[in-house]
Amino acid sequence: MDEATAKQIAANVVADVNFYIAIIGLMGVVVGAASTALGNLLIHWLQERSRTRADRPRKELLLKMLNDERFPQRWRSFDTLQHVIGTDDETAKRLLIEIGARASEDKQALWGLLIHHPLDETGQ
Repeated sequence: MDEATAKQIAANVVADVNFYIAIIGLMGVVVGAASTALGNLLIHWLQERSRTRADRPRKELLLKMLNDERFPQRWRSFDTLQHVIGTDDETAKRLLIEIGARASEDKQALWGLLIHHPLDETGQ
């Protein structure tokens, strides 16, 4: 084997090694990105699951309060609802909307279920 052929073979081997190193690096990037995305999805799912578990008893309590027959009009004060379930304003409003409640249309801080107070009906 002459020197030129040996150099050509060596150059081909180096090119092949560099190609495989690049492929391995690319596979590492793909696997790393996929595992990061899956990890973020798992964290989000676990947080949502935890929030849903915490929200369930609050929603049940809100429904019980808004269906309470001691209040014939079935409107309840937002402050009372929020205080009883122990949440901030935004969380209380989110939970009320999720259970099918609405605020009074006459600017009072009253909430009632849509089944008792359809949107074509105003507050007290």
